[in-house]
Amino acid sequence: MMDYSRANSVTSELYVDWSSWSELPWVSRSAGLPELQLCIRLLESAAQVEEVDGYLKQELPEAGSEFAASWIAVYSRGGEWEKLGEFGRQPMEHLPVPFLADVLDRNAGGWMHSADTKSASVLAAPLDKSRGENEVLIASGRAFEKKMLPGFLAVSHTLGLGLAIVRRQARAIGRVARLRATLQISSQLCCTHEMAPLLELIAREAARLIDADRASIFIWDREHHEVVACPALGVTGPPLHLADTLGIVGECLQTGNAIRVDDAYHDPRFNPQVDAKSGYHTRSLLCVPLIDGQGRRIGAFEAINKRHGAFTNDDEEGLTELGTQAATALQNTRERENLVRGICHLREQVARHEGEIIGQSPAIAALRTTIERLAPTDLPVLILGESGTGKEVVAHALHAQGPRRENPFVAVNCAALTETLLESELFGHEKGAFTDAHEARQGKFEIAAGGTLFLDEIGDMSPGGQAKLLRVLEQKVLTRVGGSQPIRTNVRVIAATNTNLAAAVRDRKFREDLYYRLSVVALELPPLRDRPDDILPLAEAFLKQFSSEAGRRPLALSPEARRRLQLHAWPGNVRELRNLMERIAFLCPTEVVEVGDLAFILSPERDAAPPMDLGLSDATARFQQDYIRRMIKRAQGNMSQAAGLLGLHRSNLYRKMRHLNMHEAEDEPDDATSPVS
Repeated sequence: MMDYSRANSVTSELYVDWSSWSELPWVSRSAGLPELQLCIRLLESAAQVEEVDGYLKQELPEAGSEFAASWIAVYSRGGEWEKLGEFGRQPMEHLPVPFLADVLDRNAGGWMHSADTKSASVLAAPLDKSRGENEVLIASGRAFEKKMLPGFLAVSHTLGLGLAIVRRQARAIGRVARLRATLQISSQLCCTHEMAPLLELIAREAARLIDADRASIFIWDREHHEVVACPALGVTGPPLHLADTLGIVGECLQTGNAIRVDDAYHDPRFNPQVDAKSGYHTRSLLCVPLIDGQGRRIGAFEAINKRHGAFTNDDEEGLTELGTQAATALQNTRERENLVRGICHLREQVARHEGEIIGQSPAIAALRTTIERLAPTDLPVLILGESGTGKEVVAHALHAQGPRRENPFVAVNCAALTETLLESELFGHEKGAFTDAHEARQGKFEIAAGGTLFLDEIGDMSPGGQAKLLRVLEQKVLTRVGGSQPIRTNVRVIAATNTNLAAAVRDRKFREDLYYRLSVVALELPPLRDRPDDILPLAEAFLKQFSSEAGRRPLALSPEARRRLQLHAWPGNVRELRNLMERIAFLCPTEVVEVGDLAFILSPERDAAPPMDLGLSDATARFQQDYIRRMIKRAQGNMSQAAGLLGLHRSNLYRKMRHLNMHEAEDEPDDATSPVS
């Protein structure tokens, strides 16, 4: 390695010389290589300019000055000769088109002069043609000589390279701008969740992005072989329905290829039907397919009437990129609308079935009134009643009729979970909190955020679970199992139990403070046997519901079947009746339910079976009490008819009831004096 320190020594024999770029012989103006120096400056300038017009305005004067030209210009050959830029005070009156055509065809520079010394000579040379551009540099001047041609050719070739650099930079800058604009548009698309505003937004932004007059979106209905045209931008009226094989849109959908048309009415593929229906005149258009995330064509995206010039490759690329985002947004919006419709339908079903309080008895009428008053509040409610009386239905009604109806209703059966599982179920857990906690999980309190949490069988909750629940209800803050981050909660708590919580509090089996926290309002549901007027309305409602689910006409109850249902004790309450009607709806062979179809119901003797720990005398008395009550209920309270069903005289029936210590005998009339039979 060279030791540069020796260069500072007096005795050193090491010399170092330097030369900068500006000092190079072919760069320095004093070196006499003006054409080469101009070429270098053309390339340096190209790296700093972003537009073709600006580049030519800047460099053509310098090139003209270098060759002492009275006029210099760049022309492009397309359908016609187009001037890209010029400089000079004495432009040519007539462009030598044949000469310029020869320059391009030969791919060689040319010098054209006239014997008339007063006429200007012409120099022309092709710009770099490696990128397929048909462009020439042409200049006129009286002092032009043949020997200037090589230098002019070099400058022309370099100018072509400079233009290529400028165009590439312009395309890159334009692409970045389009991508940035597309990203901004995409963020707007994500915030629009309804189809009509989304289509309008896409059309408006597409027209702005590629400088078009308007844009249209065509949604492909494959099932019906048509496209639905949604002009959305600048055109009013209902969507247009067109065959999916017609016109440019049809070809775009069928082939998946983008199509550009500069003169619509001279293109045989153009379908003027859309213009005829919308009253709009289409001049030029660009159509690209809409492709979703699975690569399927779901429609077409069309930009109409470019404001300046014709649609370009960059426009096609930009519309395609936006179309990809638009297709995803359309698909997501459609799926979201379907989900919203489905959720609304499910909520209606839940409100109609699970939250419907059916019955005509005074107790149910009073319950409906109480629910209407409680539903708009956030008061905790404790629902009491035997198993199967419909406690969860009442909880659903409180939720469905209140302000939280749009949020979740979450039910938890506290009796079905151990203390450890109940804590995880209610409050959630963090990953690794226990052996099977492979990932973090939300609890029911978090899932029900903003809605209602129904705690069924609250009386069976463990003491530890009661303490944790009380803390959450008081502080409205929970902590997941294994976590330390407090999580605020906002739910309405409705609890239910079939046990006597007041007695459990006295026996210290249930926390008194939690009891008072839950029972701000207590609703007690009567068993079905105490409200016989509700049996038939409930049975008919269940039968109608399950007949629909079974795909058959609503079944009817025969008079004998109706009486049989009213005579049953319904130890399982409404749940038992519901399950019976479900079985009948699916299994009954006819459209009228007869007594024989109710064989699933226990016989009166079995219904009235007394506990097994009673003696024979007490068991007999219990059976007689229940049987007499059933006959009275069957006779709808008519004691004479009930006595007839039992084979007794009415007075004997009252005497028998007194003998059995039945309180119903207190209403015995004064003439009941016949002996007991």
